[in-house]
Amino acid sequence: METKEIRKRILELSLKAGGSGAHLGGALSCVEILTSIYQHIDLKDKTENRDRVVLSKGHGALALYCVLEFFGVMTKEQVETFETNGTHLFAHASRDLNNGIEYSGGSLGLGISFATGLAIASKSRNIDNKIYVVVGDGECDEGIFWEALAIINKYKLDNVIVVVDCNGLQADGPTAEILDLSPMADKLKAFGLETYEVDGHSIEALSKGIEQPSTGRAKAIIANTVKGKGISFMENITAWHHGVVNQKKYDQAIQELNAE
Repeated sequence: METKEIRKRILELSLKAGGSGAHLGGALSCVEILTSIYQHIDLKDKTENRDRVVLSKGHGALALYCVLEFFGVMTKEQVETFETNGTHLFAHASRDLNNGIEYSGGSLGLGISFATGLAIASKSRNIDNKIYVVVGDGECDEGIFWEALAIINKYKLDNVIVVVDCNGLQADGPTAEILDLSPMADKLKAFGLETYEVDGHSIEALSKGIEQPSTGRAKAIIANTVKGKGISFMENITAWHHGVVNQKKYDQAIQELNAE
């Protein structure tokens, strides 16, 4: 199963990072989201007509690197440099169009605004492409997220697909306790988005949402996920938003993934 191998790679690179650690929880929760998106993209298209993927939830960067490696956009040797001296692959992705990275993540809430600008630019040039933007549910606390949705609705940017990684946790704890935005679907619909709620760990369900025919409005996919997915001692544990993987933890995690 391809996503299992991507999770193993995330763990391997986290182990190599040593004491620097990695943002594991949110990376593990968005593996299927990113995989399903890239399955719908012509990765050979490097022109301005290409589909764009904006990872607004910057803490998922390690998953992005591993998925890009899986699809052959980045090499194994490049990804191996994660968090090493002189690398261009940091804890938060830095824009690198040669390697398929469209956006410099880290400042939460800004990615969807960037994606909105891309969508407006594409429309103005009569470019028929898709702008995918992956946001975290904790990131949706930011007011700039909702401002972007209002602009998307105003300008009828039906080339935008917003995917919300709803894993229920953020760096400081459960999203429902920090700022409860439920029911998320009702709010997204109120902002004019055609909204679907799916199992965020099902490639089939995610793909079905992506492939829904256009209704003349932007699309939102609420992907219900588990933070730290696949690793029992990481799942739904706030402390694993960012953590250090030692050899013992790595061995246990790989054993669990192999047993699936």
